[in-house]
Amino acid sequence: MGPLGRRDDAQPATRERTSRPVLGWVLAVLALAVIGALGYMVIEGWSFMDGLYMAVTTMTTVGFREVHELDWPGRIWTMVMALSAIGVIFGTVGVVAENVITDVASGRRKAKRMSRMIDQLRGHFVVCGFGRVGSMVARELLEDGQKVVVIDIREDSLQRAEDAGYLVVHGDGATDEVLRRAGVERAKGLVSAIDSDAENVYVTLTARSMNPGLFIVGRAGAENVISKLIQAGANRAVSPYTMAGRRIVNLALKPGVVEFIDAALTRDQLAFSMEEVVADPGGSLAERTVGELRGRGILTLAVLHAPGDFEPNPPDSRVVAAGEHLIVSGATAMLDTLVRSSPSGSPSWQSGIADTPAPG
Repeated sequence: MGPLGRRDDAQPATRERTSRPVLGWVLAVLALAVIGALGYMVIEGWSFMDGLYMAVTTMTTVGFREVHELDWPGRIWTMVMALSAIGVIFGTVGVVAENVITDVASGRRKAKRMSRMIDQLRGHFVVCGFGRVGSMVARELLEDGQKVVVIDIREDSLQRAEDAGYLVVHGDGATDEVLRRAGVERAKGLVSAIDSDAENVYVTLTARSMNPGLFIVGRAGAENVISKLIQAGANRAVSPYTMAGRRIVNLALKPGVVEFIDAALTRDQLAFSMEEVVADPGGSLAERTVGELRGRGILTLAVLHAPGDFEPNPPDSRVVAAGEHLIVSGATAMLDTLVRSSPSGSPSWQSGIADTPAPG
């Protein structure tokens, strides 16, 4: 998806385009006044100041009387000056107006084109808030091959999102209209990463009411907000500060494990990866044993029974029932094909799981 937005220097460039016609108009008016003054000096023999005064009053059409009595050559020169002034002034005003109208029309065309592109999306992700956390979320989603629409109320954030290649919607993500323009009713997931906890709760409530099947992840700045986000309808509630602290401890205690898992979850790094997949009825996973899946190169790490209830390292004789969710590892290409061929996809169906530290 290529960038749709302006460059970082778009506003200075616009001011430069606007100032050029204005500067040209000023120079043209000054040049015409000087030429008119010189013409009166040559034709009528006036002084430069008298000629300049006559030229300016003629150009501005104020209607003052003549400085000195004019003969026919002087009157003809005055008519030439008046017609030239009308051409310069009104012609330049027309050019400036045309530039302004062109800029406005160009912005409207871009907005309509972006709106049409969003209307064509299905199964995409909506990211509310393009700050430090939201920009990282959007980047990871894009690198994972997902389609992303960014919502933000700040123009500078939207500009950065456009420059990075995202489709954007300006407005408050807690309103029905803005979420509808972002295609939340057709989206697969929504991440609310706004700096305000209250805004994230409002976004979650609104999005859940518009799309009951939407997978929602909410950012919590404080620990006590996690439960509020879950109650509002979020499938996951994440505290970046808690997760960062937990990750630092894990890196200090078991760095090899953390790096291995990160590599498995980053598709571009290794030839293998980990996925959450659904054993769809009649699919390639349902009614197969764990040993059969292992023979096909699919290692079943765990079976998910309920929120927080994992069956780790199931034996080879374990039969996978239709509808069960599996955490599997294997060749990246194979798992990608498995996820794409599954009608259920790979997002977790478990609602109400908060990403909080495990007890004990």
